[in-house]
Amino acid sequence: MTVPEPAPARRSRAGRGRAAALLLVLAGLTAVVAVPTWFTTTGTTALQGTVTVHVAGSQVAPAILAAAVAILASVAAVALVGRAGRWVVAVVVAACGVLVVGTTLTVLGDPVAAVTPVVAEQTGVGRLAGPVTTSAWPWLAVGVGVLDVLAGGWLVVASRGWSGPSRRHEAPAAPVVPAQPDERSDWDALSRGDDPS
Repeated sequence: MTVPEPAPARRSRAGRGRAAALLLVLAGLTAVVAVPTWFTTTGTTALQGTVTVHVAGSQVAPAILAAAVAILASVAAVALVGRAGRWVVAVVVAACGVLVVGTTLTVLGDPVAAVTPVVAEQTGVGRLAGPVTTSAWPWLAVGVGVLDVLAGGWLVVASRGWSGPSRRHEAPAAPVVPAQPDERSDWDALSRGDDPS
């Protein structure tokens, strides 16, 4: 016969599951916004003349992919850690969001400086031949970073009702075996006024 699981435990597990799913989606979004072309410009090469250079977000803001990996690691952590650990997970997720927003805004603040090393690597000349055009992807990255920060705050609030980590897979505690009475314990029992027989 199966004993039904208490309702608070079911809600706690469902809450952890929702949090893990949310973090998984955010890790994917954070990685996805760094992959496409953020900037397009032109450079000159000795053999081909003027060429178009497409610069991906991961080339000018590699910290965004690192933030995505950290959020992905938080997916496993949110299911395993206790109350204090959940606060750490929430802070890590929020910090990753701040990193994404800060890095992206820095790149958007001076796109020429951001793309020049990439142009130099691809053309061999560290000088741009034309203006830098910006796609919508950096702004989407800012939005995803804000979502990461909000998710960190949500984790703090939502995890208040969660129970501790599951002990389902831990070995059961060994039963306490009472000590066999001996002469000394019999005398101690008599001293306390108990009859050891």
